[in-house]
Amino acid sequence: MAEGQKIEEITLEDVMGERFSRYSKSIIQERALPDIRDGLKPVQRRILFAMNKDDNTHDKAFRKSAKSVGNVMGNFHPHGDSSIYEALTRMSQDWKVREPLVEMHGNNGSMDGDPAAAMRYTEARLSKIANELLKDIDKDTVDMVLNFDDTEYEPTVLPAKFPNLLVNGATGISAGYATDIPPHNLGEVIDALIYLLSHPKAEVVDLMQFVKGPDFPTGAIIQGVDEIRKAYETGKGRIVVRSKTSIEPLRGNKSQIKVTEIPYEVNKAVLVKRIDEIRLNKKIEGISEVRDESDRDGLSIAIELKRDADAQGILNYLFKNTELQVTYHFNMVAINKKRPERVSLKTALVSYLDHQRDVIKRRTEFNLKKAQDRVHIVEGLIKALSILDQVIKTIRASNNRKDARDNLVKAYDFSEAQADAIVALQLYRLTNTDVTQLRQESDELHKSIAEFKAILADEKELNRVLRKELKDVAKEYRNPRRTEIQDQIEDLKVDTKVMIADEEVIVQVSHDGYLKRTGIRSFKASDESENGLKEDDFPIFLQKLTTLNHLFMFTSKGNLIYRPVYEITDAKWKDTGEHISQTIGLDSDEEIVATHAFKTLKEAGHFLIATNDGYIKQTEFAALTPGRTYKKRAMTYEKTKTDQTRVVNVIYMPQQPEGLVSTDSILLMSRKGQGLKYDLTEVPVNGARTTGVKSMDLRDEDEVVDVQLVHDDDVVAMITQRGSFKKLPTEEIPSTSRARKGVMVLRELKSNSHEIVDFIKLESDTTPLEVITTRGLIHDILPGDHPVGGRYSNGSFVIDVDTEGTPTQIRTKMMGPVVN
Repeated sequence: MAEGQKIEEITLEDVMGERFSRYSKSIIQERALPDIRDGLKPVQRRILFAMNKDDNTHDKAFRKSAKSVGNVMGNFHPHGDSSIYEALTRMSQDWKVREPLVEMHGNNGSMDGDPAAAMRYTEARLSKIANELLKDIDKDTVDMVLNFDDTEYEPTVLPAKFPNLLVNGATGISAGYATDIPPHNLGEVIDALIYLLSHPKAEVVDLMQFVKGPDFPTGAIIQGVDEIRKAYETGKGRIVVRSKTSIEPLRGNKSQIKVTEIPYEVNKAVLVKRIDEIRLNKKIEGISEVRDESDRDGLSIAIELKRDADAQGILNYLFKNTELQVTYHFNMVAINKKRPERVSLKTALVSYLDHQRDVIKRRTEFNLKKAQDRVHIVEGLIKALSILDQVIKTIRASNNRKDARDNLVKAYDFSEAQADAIVALQLYRLTNTDVTQLRQESDELHKSIAEFKAILADEKELNRVLRKELKDVAKEYRNPRRTEIQDQIEDLKVDTKVMIADEEVIVQVSHDGYLKRTGIRSFKASDESENGLKEDDFPIFLQKLTTLNHLFMFTSKGNLIYRPVYEITDAKWKDTGEHISQTIGLDSDEEIVATHAFKTLKEAGHFLIATNDGYIKQTEFAALTPGRTYKKRAMTYEKTKTDQTRVVNVIYMPQQPEGLVSTDSILLMSRKGQGLKYDLTEVPVNGARTTGVKSMDLRDEDEVVDVQLVHDDDVVAMITQRGSFKKLPTEEIPSTSRARKGVMVLRELKSNSHEIVDFIKLESDTTPLEVITTRGLIHDILPGDHPVGGRYSNGSFVIDVDTEGTPTQIRTKMMGPVVN
């Protein structure tokens, strides 16, 4: 180790913190964020300065882009040529910047995300408006610093005769900071600046009389004035940007959606591909073709629709699910006084005005000094011409130029600068005409000097100059707004009918919880008995529905599972389908006790719900409308008293036509043979998360086995645990009131008495019934083969429980759906 050196111990944390702090400061200030005064990042500023210095301006011929890139890289920006060329190219892309700062010949990319041609093929020059950013840069208007190798000077900021930060916007990511400033209309921003000059205390609301909102180069539509105001006040916010579209009629009762403007920075090719994928994947019905018809006349995307398609519904879906509509996030971060800062609209405008005042002041000081220097020379020349003979005599008597200058200073009291000008004077200028011109020049110079001094001495005079220059720029470059602004954000509602093809399907729900939907063609091509279920499983619901129907599945523990039919797994008839527990967690002993299908979710009827522990209620359909989380969790439709409580049945009762009163009676039967009948009106309407009221007075550990809605001329069929089948007219059971014990509907035996397992209302004597046993066997019964019994009979044995198993359920035989 050299003498005088020592090793210093520093923690890694301190080293990393200090180094990263320096690194992040560098990339924040020198790479990623724009300056609030000229709206440029360093690489952009260096490109414009280098091209201007190279005289590569709008009034000269184009030059190879590679030459400009090479100059920038060699003199000012010692980084990769690709990053410089990308920055140069972006400044020429009229779909990225509102007022392009570079004109380019050749392929400079496209809205489809295509890259520009290599820089050896393209040619570039500064645009006319770019000259306004660089105007007066040679008049000491901005600070100049040495470049990276101390061989040349470069500007820290450009004079910027228009507010480029807002006009062209900016986007960038640095360490801990990001910026997203949208482009604006030049005329509107300058109008706001002129207003702010006269009204320094103006608020954002006042300035928004002029700056209505962003003005994207790609046009489109902005929705939500309140969000724009919030973004302008805080520098942060989000706005909705929507494509400009129209619906055009076509022949054959068809139509097409025409897109002529898309949101800012949306890749057109990706957008068209996404819409076409929606068509191919049939996420919505009605799109027949998607075409990109863009040409040199402008952007055009045609979305051709099928006959009688809901054009507005499809358009709403596309707005919601593609980049036809996007959310643009304001994040107006810029370098202000050498620090990154999130700025409001007013702060950005005030900072720009301060910068312009400084530029005008420095330019005026430069011009004043130049005019004063010149008037000094002119006055010396006029004085010399007035004593021309003596001056000539003195010069002729001198030994050389320096001696002549010194003699003039000594003899006639000229300054050295004046004497140098006299010595350098050409003979042709020693005329009366030239004296007159010099006196005119002197008068003009004195007038200019007075104006310059007035500007420097009076803030109002300076503001007058600033106002005039802003108006001149606006007059030269003002152009109409491209982006339309709408006050409110439209709430997009997408009708299910737009997304789903309305087609007929067969829906099956099994006892073990498997469900599926099958196309009519697959169902007709298969044997109905080959339904994909296990041997001991059987269907509990089998109907022909449409994909737009809604399925409600009620479980024995009070849980409601909802599925739109189109969301049920589409499977072949021979496949098992999906198990409900794949998405909804159910208990192992929980089973589906009732399934109902509906055309809409706006039914006006009621559900009748009864439990085995003697409770009953009516619940409105509207109370069971599914919420947003229906896919992940079931909804409670019955609050059970204990873990052993089971719902025995859920019956749907459509709303009665106006003026009609339901004459239905409720019939309950208990396991120990009690039957209770009373009027439906005795059951109140309760909410979903309630238990209801007492339905039946249960004793000796008895329980309700089922509930049915009946009339006095109906006949019910019941099955007992011993396999006995019995038919009973409901008129045999007297109508009483709710919560009573009821009457016996079986004959009591001294030993091994019959117990009711289940009962059902008969549709007719010719409609077959089926009894399901504990062994999963199904036993068919034809009611007409059995006589009607009285209350005190036990029916006739139809099932051998030793060989077939104990009956668990009796139901109308499930017939296959009728398909055409």
